[in-house]
Amino acid sequence: MRTLALCLSLLPGPAPACEVALVLAIDVSGSIDAGEYRIQSTGTANALQDPAVTEALIAGQVALTVLHWSGSGQQAVVLPWTQMDNTAAITRAAQHIRTVPRAFSGSDTAVGQAIDASLTLFATAPACTRNIIDISGDGPENSGNTARAARSRATAAGVAINAIAIEDVGQSTAITRFYQTWVITPGGFVIPSRGLAAYPQAIRAKLLRELEKPAS
Repeated sequence: MRTLALCLSLLPGPAPACEVALVLAIDVSGSIDAGEYRIQSTGTANALQDPAVTEALIAGQVALTVLHWSGSGQQAVVLPWTQMDNTAAITRAAQHIRTVPRAFSGSDTAVGQAIDASLTLFATAPACTRNIIDISGDGPENSGNTARAARSRATAAGVAINAIAIEDVGQSTAITRFYQTWVITPGGFVIPSRGLAAYPQAIRAKLLRELEKPAS
């Protein structure tokens, strides 16, 4: 009997029901005006309710939280961890994201602090197979200068970082290069958004890509 109990204790426990714990870290710095904020919030909400995204969220029992970020010391959770395990939960989360006021305005762009603030949130997240920070921004870091170090801390913690780089309409890829060079973790990716008008399509594509189960 004791041998059986010992054998059972050595068996691996059940795998987490949650596939992904996802932090959506949304830029609300001074370069994002009121109209652009509405595009980001509405685009994010609509993406969550896209049929393909909704299906992926429910299939993965995804846990989601939303962080607004701007300058140094300006990071605020506007949606606590919420399990996206049914359409009603997704609808409630989307409506909240669509209508919640921006947490900050008229300040700098502290990308490293946004990453570090996102990292702390996983301490209270449900147990999930993968932890991902999904950060969007329209400018390089101009406050704090810690994005590279923050990325190293995320990598060491086993947290992946992906990004949406919101570029000015035109040929410039400066923001995309910044996120590729200093922000995303190894194996991460950047999806460029050519102006904020393209943001809704970008966030949909990004969610679908990062919610895919990795090939075994």
